[in-house]
Amino acid sequence: MNRISFQLSILILFGISIVSCQTKKVETKRPNILFAISDDQSFAHTSFAGAKFVNTPAFDRVASEGIYFNNCFAGSPGCAPSRSTIVTGRYHWQNEQSGQHASSWLKKYVPFIDLLDANGYVTGRTGKGVSPFRYARSEADSLWRKTDAGGIMHSTIQYKNGSVEDERTAGGIGSFNYFENFKYFVDSVEADKPFFFWYGANEPHRKFEQDSWKRNNKNLAAVEVPGFFPDHEIVRGDILDYAVEIEWFDLHLQRMLAYLEEIGELENTIVIVTSDNGMAFPRAKANGYEYGVHVPFAVRFPKDFPGGRIIDDPVSFADLAPTILELTGTSQKGMLPISGKSIVSTLKSEKQGVVDPEKEYVFAGRERHSSSRYLNWGYPQRMIRSQEFLLTWNMKPERWPAGAPQRIVAGTTDELWPMYGIDENGIHQSAWAFTDIDGAPTKSYIIENMNDEKVKPFFDLAHGKRPEFEFFNIKDDPFCLNNLIGNADFAEIEKKMKTVLLEELKKSEDPRIVGPDKEVFDSYIRYSPMREFPKPEGVE
Repeated sequence: MNRISFQLSILILFGISIVSCQTKKVETKRPNILFAISDDQSFAHTSFAGAKFVNTPAFDRVASEGIYFNNCFAGSPGCAPSRSTIVTGRYHWQNEQSGQHASSWLKKYVPFIDLLDANGYVTGRTGKGVSPFRYARSEADSLWRKTDAGGIMHSTIQYKNGSVEDERTAGGIGSFNYFENFKYFVDSVEADKPFFFWYGANEPHRKFEQDSWKRNNKNLAAVEVPGFFPDHEIVRGDILDYAVEIEWFDLHLQRMLAYLEEIGELENTIVIVTSDNGMAFPRAKANGYEYGVHVPFAVRFPKDFPGGRIIDDPVSFADLAPTILELTGTSQKGMLPISGKSIVSTLKSEKQGVVDPEKEYVFAGRERHSSSRYLNWGYPQRMIRSQEFLLTWNMKPERWPAGAPQRIVAGTTDELWPMYGIDENGIHQSAWAFTDIDGAPTKSYIIENMNDEKVKPFFDLAHGKRPEFEFFNIKDDPFCLNNLIGNADFAEIEKKMKTVLLEELKKSEDPRIVGPDKEVFDSYIRYSPMREFPKPEGVE
């Protein structure tokens, strides 16, 4: 072989070696993760789930090309504790004030996102993260985390009111341009590194623009009114305004999927879509019922997760952290003990329906939501859910579940707003009563018409006191209207679910059960606005 031939052979071998290494590098690149979470959306309200009044093509694509879970249970029917469960893999009652609404986030509750970041993932966020929580304001907050537990925002691209680019479809929609912030992030990621991105929409959180549905080509007749609401055009319109904001969340997700496809990254991206809790309506959000805790959930990653499947196994938000850590090859070391269980085997299975027969139950709970009772007390609940049944334990049944019906006038010590928040003109003022329910046309309509015999049952369902235990066959009764506690036909199931719930609460060292301070949740400082309420009768 002459010198020229030898040099040419070396160059060819060197080139093959480079190509081989590059190919190997592409093949072994870990998957990206796009985690999309809306704010206050119940499980039934996607077009994939059959809702006729809302159009969610992005969610539908993820669900149809991926895996749709029929029974995903949020960590709580309120945003802060539910999001706490997502990032820690722990029930909110295990996280002290870092599992409670509008309190402080302690450093020791390390979110899985920190571990991904340390393990070579580029992490980022747009919109709402893990909130509302108070993060460290100065060095004086030495035990508090400094940054949002949902990750860092690398850009804050926003719509400008009145600009040509402002395409927002309703006045209640926030200013963040979620897609443009996502695009900025993806374009900035080093090509050889995987990413985790948290897309946290602020929609469809209240406050909606009333009647925005009218200019968004929606039809009152298309609305399916849940059985715990009166069927009235005000209620139907309120639901359509909610649908407008769901579609805004979905629009930006659709653009993210399209961009990933355009740059060739979609097939290497695990897409997870859900919501933090149910719709911001009476007897839904902040309630331990189906429309408060059951949320949409779909996962797409066709090259490793067989798609086109619907799974009936109950799934908990506590399962998300261990699942994502396993998928990314990341150790749990550095986090406090996780209560959830990875569902990777279910994702990779080819089965549908019941995949893991041993996964019978999931759990959730709530404490305080807004400032809505005397001394800022909450309404503690614990819930256990199977495929067919929901058991809700109202631990303080003497308290008002939707908040006290009468409030002390701000700036006074004993002057009271009118009972139920109805002013002298018969108009309901939402901030005066039942403040665990967000202000809404539906809420006001029900309260203003509470003396109408057709509306009174709905008022009682949303605002009245409840028994200690409630038990529902959700297959037959998804609106949770028929309490089966004490029903002989379901006695064995009721007994078993009570036993399993209590065992899980003991195992997870729920202070409400094991102490030492069973009322500790009512003592945590709240950093959001406070309200004052009169002392309930019988309280010393």
